[in-house]
Amino acid sequence: MTQPHSATGPGAEEARPGSGEPGTDEVYLVVRNDEEQYSIWRADRDVPAGWHPEGRRGSRQECLDHIGVIWTDMRPLSLRRRLAGADV
Repeated sequence: MTQPHSATGPGAEEARPGSGEPGTDEVYLVVRNDEEQYSIWRADRDVPAGWHPEGRRGSRQECLDHIGVIWTDMRPLSLRRRLAGADV
């Protein structure tokens, strides 16, 4: 199964869906999983199981820029919750 394009991390370019080059007229969606991790996905494809549209759509770069602004804590939600419980 093809994975959404990760906004960060090693190998992110290899995971990019589709065959278009960056900078083309393709439209992307910002998607989020249940761990509150963000990625982008081509708008002309079904969003894969476990991922949900976040509401932003635009060029690849616009979507990546949006993720750069909103995804300030890259730790998965389950880890953030576990660490919050350890502080109590």
